[in-house]
Amino acid sequence: MEKTYKKLNDLIGWLCAFIATFIYFLTKEPTVSFWDCGEFIAAAYKLEIVHQPGAPLFLMLQNIFSNLALGDKTSLAYWMNTGSAVCSGLTVLFLFWTITSLAKKILVTEDHSLSLLITVKLLGAGIVGSLAFAFSDSFWFSAVESEVYALSSLCTAILFWLILKWENHAHEVRSSKWIVLIAYIIGLSIGVHLLNLLTIPVLTLVIYFKNAKQITTRGIMKQLGISFLLLGAILWGVIQYLIKAVAQFDVFFVNTLGLGFGSGIFTFIILLVTAIILGIRYSIKYNKAQLNLILLCFCFVLFGYSSFVMVFVRGTANPSLNNNHPDNIFSFLEYVTRDQYPRSPLIVGQYFDSNPIAVENGAPIYRKDAEKYTIVGHKSEYTYDRTTLFPRVHSQKDSDFYKHWLRLAENERPTFWSNLQFFTSYQAGVMFWRYFMWNFVGRQNDESGQFGNLTDGNWLSGIKAIDHMRLGGQYDLPSSVKQDPSRNHFYFLPLLLGLIGLGWHYQHNRKDMSIVLLLFFFTGLAIVLYLNDTPMQPRERDYAYVGAFYAFAIWIGLGVIALTSLAKKRSLVFSTTLLCLLAVPFLLLYQGWDDHDRSEKYTTRDLYARNYLASCEPNAILFTYGDNDTFPIWYAQEVEGIRPDVRIVNIGYLNSDWYLKQMRKRINNSAPLPIDIEPAKVDKGVRDYLVYEDYHIDKPVEIKDLLDIMLSDHPDDKSDRTGENFLPTKKMKLMVNKEDVMKNKVVPKAWQDFITDSMEWDFNRNYITRGDLAILDLLKNNAWKRPIYFVKIPPSETLGLDKYFVNEGLLYRLMPVDLAKTNTKATAKAPVDTQHTNRWAMYHNLMHRYNWANVNKLNYLDPLTRNIVPQYTNNFNILSRELLEVDQKAKAKDVVNKCLEVLPKQVLSMNQAIDYYFISDTLYEVNEKNKANELMKRNGDYIIEQLNYNLAIAKDKPNVIDERNIRLGMGLLNAMLDNSKKYKQMDMEKYLGNQYAMLERKITAISQ
Repeated sequence: MEKTYKKLNDLIGWLCAFIATFIYFLTKEPTVSFWDCGEFIAAAYKLEIVHQPGAPLFLMLQNIFSNLALGDKTSLAYWMNTGSAVCSGLTVLFLFWTITSLAKKILVTEDHSLSLLITVKLLGAGIVGSLAFAFSDSFWFSAVESEVYALSSLCTAILFWLILKWENHAHEVRSSKWIVLIAYIIGLSIGVHLLNLLTIPVLTLVIYFKNAKQITTRGIMKQLGISFLLLGAILWGVIQYLIKAVAQFDVFFVNTLGLGFGSGIFTFIILLVTAIILGIRYSIKYNKAQLNLILLCFCFVLFGYSSFVMVFVRGTANPSLNNNHPDNIFSFLEYVTRDQYPRSPLIVGQYFDSNPIAVENGAPIYRKDAEKYTIVGHKSEYTYDRTTLFPRVHSQKDSDFYKHWLRLAENERPTFWSNLQFFTSYQAGVMFWRYFMWNFVGRQNDESGQFGNLTDGNWLSGIKAIDHMRLGGQYDLPSSVKQDPSRNHFYFLPLLLGLIGLGWHYQHNRKDMSIVLLLFFFTGLAIVLYLNDTPMQPRERDYAYVGAFYAFAIWIGLGVIALTSLAKKRSLVFSTTLLCLLAVPFLLLYQGWDDHDRSEKYTTRDLYARNYLASCEPNAILFTYGDNDTFPIWYAQEVEGIRPDVRIVNIGYLNSDWYLKQMRKRINNSAPLPIDIEPAKVDKGVRDYLVYEDYHIDKPVEIKDLLDIMLSDHPDDKSDRTGENFLPTKKMKLMVNKEDVMKNKVVPKAWQDFITDSMEWDFNRNYITRGDLAILDLLKNNAWKRPIYFVKIPPSETLGLDKYFVNEGLLYRLMPVDLAKTNTKATAKAPVDTQHTNRWAMYHNLMHRYNWANVNKLNYLDPLTRNIVPQYTNNFNILSRELLEVDQKAKAKDVVNKCLEVLPKQVLSMNQAIDYYFISDTLYEVNEKNKANELMKRNGDYIIEQLNYNLAIAKDKPNVIDERNIRLGMGLLNAMLDNSKKYKQMDMEKYLGNQYAMLERKITAISQ
């Protein structure tokens, strides 16, 4: 029976992996996804350098999958996404084997041999548990896109399976080979993601339970202490301090001994290898088994970690994407230690209202010069007037959120209790347990729920009474909510089955239960503790906690055994297993399919990247800001070769010396940026940022003169207070040669009379950065030869130039025009948008240039696509209103009809409903009354349903009334009612009037 079981265990494990992989293959995205995927695919294709701390092993493996495209560049992303699907399927395989291994230890003992019934229970547990995890929300999301988390989950699964494998063979000769293999996988996993290191405490506890003659609380605590030391030894010792030691060797050999760069690195490697070899020989000679194992494990961790050599080698080659330019030991050290990212305090730190009272120099910052390493500064270490243990409310920029969340009074200061309260309610509650419940209870929608409101991103069971008690309004749901594909109901079934399995595991094998529990903790709440994240992250972070969901899936599998153990008849065992299969994995698959199926989604490449690039004239310079502005465009250019003539400049990166150097070289078909600042003047540690000192200059100063002052090395141009260069005025000016502007067709012909002699603006910050200096120098040198565009960016990043930004669709073009004279401001009939518009360019972009993919046919629109579609609606609206203002009704008619044709039919937000109100008004004015009425009805239905929902929540939860949406919706309904009267649409007037009156009565009743 044992042989039969082993064959079935292998076969069905692979079958589960195949089923999962097949589902992922059917639902994977055919091209690039949002967030980091564009960068990862581009970097994997050309073996380039991604953002810190890198993922070299992941990139090299994905490069292998890219070869399956057989030279078809449009298929590269498809096959790299397939790589994630395969890794995820293999994760399911190892989870299956883990569940059956843990269960077999309990069911198969000296008193109970392996029987057919036990085999069914074991295999049933493996199937249900592994497939439940396979179709869980967070894991499925990462399985269908080219991100590190699929491969990271596979590393976690392999590590946990391997330690169980060692436990089964620990009594055998040479069983330590499993430990050495585990060390190698740990080393390899560093080249994917650091999350896998959190399995180390779990691994050490398994070893303790297996080897200890008597298990005690003291022994467990001692072993956990050792595991923390081991985790620290790898996380800081191997990954960071080993590289720091190499760097210091190289500094000594280069700066002190006068030898060449790399001589210290070579010497250190020789000494390290020699020491390891001698240590291993010593351990063999004197029979030191533990020392031998430690040295071998250390050696194999280094073997795995050696994937980072790829970063150093490719950084030296200076490819197009070369984040941090790690071509020397110090830039490589900064890369692996994530120096560019701010760090949150962990044990002791400041409150959000603390003030720095002293700044001390920390570790030196080195720069590689021509002949030596030069110290260019020190890391700043601040001392604050108020500090606390366990600092959780520490971010000054998030002070308003902390006050709101903790309900602090106006002048109330946070206390230690505030830290505990914020950790339990927000960091653990919102940013972990909410994600956990998404996966095993259900999900309200995929909107960001980090605000803590009742309508977005909450967990939801599908049991209306329970959901209504928590969230309110569940008996007045609008159609948009009911039909939302991301609204998933699991009715607590996966959670209950997992809790049953947890209880059964505790009852029958507390050791193994504690091991799985430790895995759950360290890959879940321990991450929350370590990261100490600030609120309002750029995206939901559920993908970081998949390891914890993996652990809980083990208990889901064991829950099947717990239930089948209650069955007295063999037939009931089969039927109970089948029922569990239907109630959990099948339910997860059924509910999750529509919002995880990306097989027809091309919006990231086409609606984002392709259309951004299509908005640009040849040889343009495009300033981007965030990840989703930049990474999809990098993919489009680097992989598919779309518009390689456009130079992409990420404003956030431009403050870095290494990125500014890259902008000085040709990339693809894009010429270098016209920046002629001497590199030494803006090198690392030189003019990182300059402060503003008001010299009371009344008139705007030409930026050439300002740059001369800020870049001067003469003592007279330095501040008396700081001894550094400074910004003497915020009033800036750029002289404009009209002939250059007209020759390069920078402005529309109709605006040529409005070209200004000089652009004048007020700089909008109290400091100026290296990147700002570069942009000013670019403006000075460009002479309008290359078009300059900006994505929509925060006002603080525009340098005050936004008064010269002209909307051309998705992008804003910099134009030297006195826009006050163009008479193209938004009119009273247009939306609330004072941005000036180049209607000629916008018309060409919206009507002829842009690719709409199949966005109007998609059943499910992800949150980022839902955000960009209203931008298009807004632009169609602005353009159509402007065309009406200049009596071009035919074109206005074409524009609004194009909007209705290419964009999704559903209304996606209350703000988009405003645009649709104006578009319906345009339809009336161009005699498209039937379409106008249809749009008015659709828009009205959406607003009325949303208001009824908001008012129902307000009635149930008086403390969380969404006053903004209620006011906005009522105002919009009133405007639509006025419009129906204006255009004599009696049926629409009656419908809207009745609904408005009913809503007014509800508002009055609630307010009383």
